[in-house]
Amino acid sequence: MEFSFFSMISQASLVAKIVLCILVLMSVGSWGMMIQKTLALNAAYRKALQGTDLFEKAPSLREAVLSLGSDRASPLYFVAHQGVMEFNRSKEAGNSSEIVVDNVRRSLRQGVASEMARLERSLSLLAAANTAPFIGLFGTVWGIMHSFHSIGMLKSASLATVAPGISEALVATAIGLGVAVPATIGFNIFMGKLSQVDTLLVNFAGVFLNRVQRELNAHRSVQRTGATEM
Repeated sequence: MEFSFFSMISQASLVAKIVLCILVLMSVGSWGMMIQKTLALNAAYRKALQGTDLFEKAPSLREAVLSLGSDRASPLYFVAHQGVMEFNRSKEAGNSSEIVVDNVRRSLRQGVASEMARLERSLSLLAAANTAPFIGLFGTVWGIMHSFHSIGMLKSASLATVAPGISEALVATAIGLGVAVPATIGFNIFMGKLSQVDTLLVNFAGVFLNRVQRELNAHRSVQRTGATEM
């Protein structure tokens, strides 16, 4: 069967061979993308979970941020960096606590959106793999046209004349489905995983904002205590 399959491919028309090569390349690319995304999203989920736990246990905002600084590959690093930058800028500008918290909240939201966009990058290639059945269908239609042309040239409509061309044509559709089905399943799995990571990042942003509010309240209490003592 292996010999007949490869023999059938070798006897296919040039257009059918080009279609099959495109489908093979799409399959290799989609599987490589799925492997890479599986490793990246699993690592992002694990690091976000561990980083949030370390951040909550840290005694101060400074030490909490330092606990994330050692791992720049963590999705929390960029979010925390955005929050810290805005926190420092707002404090240096002499803004009130309410404005500082509001500015940090917007920065954290932007950081989460940017990090999710980075994690979602290249997933469109998997979505493009859903077009594989249509490419295979084009190869099928072309193969059937080639078969009918052969029938006209040979002036024979016997099964032996029609079968080889039709079987070559159907191979393109089968391979197209073989490319699209795993890519579609992988795309749906990754979207679910991205939703989980997004939830962790949003929760981290909330934890970060709560820590900022506590730091500001503690600083305000110290100022009031100092003013009372004077």
